[in-house]
Amino acid sequence: MRVPPDERAVTPLPREAPGDAELVARALEGDRWAEEALYRRHVHRVTTLVARLLRHGPDVEDVVQDAFIEAYRDLAQLRDPARVGAWIARIAVHRCHKRFRRRKLRRLLGLERGAHDEPLALQARVDAGQDARAELALLDRALDALPVAERTCWVLRHLEGYRLAEVAELAGCSLATAKRRLRRAQDAVRAHFEEGPDAA
Repeated sequence: MRVPPDERAVTPLPREAPGDAELVARALEGDRWAEEALYRRHVHRVTTLVARLLRHGPDVEDVVQDAFIEAYRDLAQLRDPARVGAWIARIAVHRCHKRFRRRKLRRLLGLERGAHDEPLALQARVDAGQDARAELALLDRALDALPVAERTCWVLRHLEGYRLAEVAELAGCSLATAKRRLRRAQDAVRAHFEEGPDAA
């Protein structure tokens, strides 16, 4: 299946649509409508998650599309079809980590300076005031200073609202490790806010 490049152009599923488990079963039988239905149901949350992690327009679209393509390719390996949304999200997080490693290498080689990264302030609601945008700019600086693993857990927990067990699952680590990463990230974010906007 070719994944639509822009999720805004996709019509949402009607309320009476089949559940995820049924859609997965039908997709495994080659039902293209079921594949598209799974995409429409989960693409918005996956795209939001990837955008919060990567903050880079072209990369976000590529990662989302690649995550769904990988999910459809490996659908037979899914143990719990009812949790296909979480499974696709985990694939997307894994692909984000690959992008982080690639960016780090490119920066070390002087090939990319991160100038096109989209900060949280630009992802804010249209009616967000200057104070809110200033807070988001501070948060951006704090998150940029974190190691990738800690930043990922913090974004999953505090921006995406996943439960601790889900954070651990999506980040591919134990619950104890996820808690440690979150604690270190939260300490760093809090310290950065206490330093204020003029600290550098």
